Amino acid sequence: MSIITAEPATPLRLTGIRKKFGGIVAIEQFDLDVGAGEIVALVGDNGAGKSTLIKIISGLYQPSEGEISLNGEPVVFRDASDAREKGVEVVYQDLALVPEQPVYMNMFLGRELTKGPIGILDRKGMAKQTQELVDTLDVRIPSARATLSDLSGGQRQGIAICRATHWASGIVLLDEPTAALGVAETAKVEELIVKLKERGMAVLIVSHNMDQVFRIADRVSVLRRGTQVATKKLSDTSHNEVVAMITGLVS
Repeated sequence: MSIITAEPATPLRLTGIRKKFGGIVAIEQFDLDVGAGEIVALVGDNGAGKSTLIKIISGLYQPSEGEISLNGEPVVFRDASDAREKGVEVVYQDLALVPEQPVYMNMFLGRELTKGPIGILDRKGMAKQTQELVDTLDVRIPSARATLSDLSGGQRQGIAICRATHWASGIVLLDEPTAALGVAETAKVEELIVKLKERGMAVLIVSHNMDQVFRIADRVSVLRRGTQVATKKLSDTSHNEVVAMITGLVS
């Protein structure tokens, strides 16, 4: 007797996503699956709708039409906190970190661990968990107790990605995570993003850097003026073809 094993549910599925702001259509009929252990790049020119799509997935906007599914279950997010509670984490270019606080407090920002009947902050426990995570992901910082403002831009971005990894239930969204970094720090952050894939995370990254897309992504989805042009495996396309789709030189 053969045993049928069910396919694991897709961590993130977008079906027929459409977004209107008054009479303006910002996103038109967008479909995408992001699998476990996969990096999908979302690319397009300025104003193509990439950030709008990220805000829809992360609960900042609600779609006008269409459906979002997480691990096979349709979801409707009331707001960004609702999306976070369901395991969707976002890393933005501006990081949303507090420079004056230590690394471990940034890791647990808004979700601090407490102990005792009056809820004293469990600083030791937060520092321990933070150090274990940064060590696992090989984010090289002096200590989990270091003040964030003493770290480099690449180290801060690494902490933001670690935080997303810690709280996500399999889905991490990255919105231009290396746009403000130099070459060496970009390479370190890219290594960290690949580690997320190796840990089985579903990763959706917005990037203007075509070299980066071809270095780390498995597939690419192209948006132009709010319309999805194509979604392709990177092995089945070329740098020139993707740029042509972005600019409208091919349909």
